[in-house]
Amino acid sequence: MRPQDLLAAGRMNRDTDDDYQQFLDIKQTTATIDGPTITESEVNQNLHRWQRDLVTWAVHTRRAALWADTGLGKTWMQVEWARLSGATSLIVAPLAVCAQTVREAAKLGVTATFIRHGDEITGPGMWITNYERASTVDTTNIDAVALDESSILKQSDGKTRTMLIEHFADIPARLACSATPAPNDPEELTNQAEFLGRMARNHMLAAYFVHDQINAGGYRLKGHALAPMIEWMTTWAVAIRKPSDIGGDDTGYNLPGLTIEPHYVAAEIEAEGQLFATELGGVTGRAQVRRQTLDERVAETARLVDSEPSEPWVLWVGMNAEADALAAAIPGAVNVHGSLDPDEKARLLLGFSDGDYRVLITKPSIASMGMNWQHCARMAFVGLGDSYEQYYQCLRRCYRYGQTRIVEAHIILSDLESQIADNVARKERQASVITTALIDHARKEYAA
Repeated sequence: MRPQDLLAAGRMNRDTDDDYQQFLDIKQTTATIDGPTITESEVNQNLHRWQRDLVTWAVHTRRAALWADTGLGKTWMQVEWARLSGATSLIVAPLAVCAQTVREAAKLGVTATFIRHGDEITGPGMWITNYERASTVDTTNIDAVALDESSILKQSDGKTRTMLIEHFADIPARLACSATPAPNDPEELTNQAEFLGRMARNHMLAAYFVHDQINAGGYRLKGHALAPMIEWMTTWAVAIRKPSDIGGDDTGYNLPGLTIEPHYVAAEIEAEGQLFATELGGVTGRAQVRRQTLDERVAETARLVDSEPSEPWVLWVGMNAEADALAAAIPGAVNVHGSLDPDEKARLLLGFSDGDYRVLITKPSIASMGMNWQHCARMAFVGLGDSYEQYYQCLRRCYRYGQTRIVEAHIILSDLESQIADNVARKERQASVITTALIDHARKEYAA
């Protein structure tokens, strides 16, 4: 029976094991493992043994996903994979991360060259560009491509997502790297599988998920689909939260602690003579609350920053008005905003990394991925959205392996927005079923 016949018959939502297995057999793209076999000794010895094991696995797998939590050395593993996977390799990363990757590659004795246009590729070597310029690269002579912060593929309907999947489809070796332990929703997961050529997005949704408008992305995992999906995914994907997940030593990877402290400012907003709180759930209501409480939230943030004058701070904002007000209220703060030239953004973000600026003001959409700010142990969210993934990534810029102090994160909201903080906290408590299943599988494999 053809897959479309099973779907048309409405039988994919039933626990009919025979039909379901038949459907999977048809839909699954064989996880071909056809990369070169290398030994652990061929990988740079500056990497830990468990990191070298992951690199040899990814090189041999050829089209692989490496989902290693923040601070686990993803950049070094990515650089070594690119070096060993082909004579001419390309790393695509967020702009601010490109210069950081060049630095990290140099520590391994690898020359990685940042390019602003594909025409700058002159032959064999390791080349790095940012996502906005990736489409300029002629892929004809590229042997291997790695996506740094591959969660950008979550943009399932975006031009960037489509371009990346289609533009690099013919490159034989592909690596998807993310600091989120594993994709936490169907959109990101299916897009990464499609980028790697493991299964088309629509096929994967049909095989393992059921449409559900209540859940994010409109899909949820089928009750009987987890085990077969994990069995298939583990042939091309690895997820780890700490070295011991794959037999490594956790010494030096125990984080010192994280404290989250909410601060609520009073909001007195009326609409048609009534308190506005009941309508806060709408976009218009939230925007009005944020505008009305801007001065109070900025004042509270400035007070926190001033109270510890020797501490570096990252201040996350959602509105340009918040950023402008904070920059005016905090002398010496640098505001990295969307209208800046891309190279100027990268310069300022790296300047904060190097300690040239004490206080950085920016948006999650600009700097929540890829930057290493272990020198900083203070941050504030001057307003908060509903995205747990974005919130997690912001925290992990500072709260990552290599951090030696307790990180203090302050969330500054109006009292009417406490429901938003509660919603993010609820999502934080929900462990990813897929992540946990992949990690459990990895533990069993390395314990065997």
